[in-house]
Amino acid sequence: MSKISPIQAQALGLKPAATKTATTAKAVVKKTPIPKPIVAKPVAKPAVLSNPKPVTKLAAKTTSVTKPKATTVKKEARKDTKKAKPEKIKMERDSFTMPKDEYAQIALLKTRLTAMGQPAKKSELLRAGIKLLVAMSDNTLKTTLAKIPVIKTGRPNKRG
Repeated sequence: MSKISPIQAQALGLKPAATKTATTAKAVVKKTPIPKPIVAKPVAKPAVLSNPKPVTKLAAKTTSVTKPKATTVKKEARKDTKKAKPEKIKMERDSFTMPKDEYAQIALLKTRLTAMGQPAKKSELLRAGIKLLVAMSDNTLKTTLAKIPVIKTGRPNKRG
């Protein structure tokens, strides 16, 4: 059997054997051993099965899929309690050709609305005009469009 050093003996709680080495001549400082933390071991709960048949991996997967999840129900309930956000409207970008005098009328309408305390953008004016056209009867719409001259569509040629 091998010899145990004084430190090992102290750690084991044994009295060190007296030897005639240089270590015994020195003053041995007693170190108090650091107590080990007590760790509670988790107690395994016994598995209680209502179904005496053994559950296979495939059966476990199918049963977990068929069960409704409570989290989805909670999320739906939270959605109902929050403020209902309006649906985001998809925008459409487009370009069109318009005579200069009609385009200038848009600027006049914008200044009139600003003077009345209701500033508006060009797109808002065009959308308001479309709403008015939609609200017209068929005969009124037909006579209004008959007054509008047909113009050549597309981009103008670059001069130069």
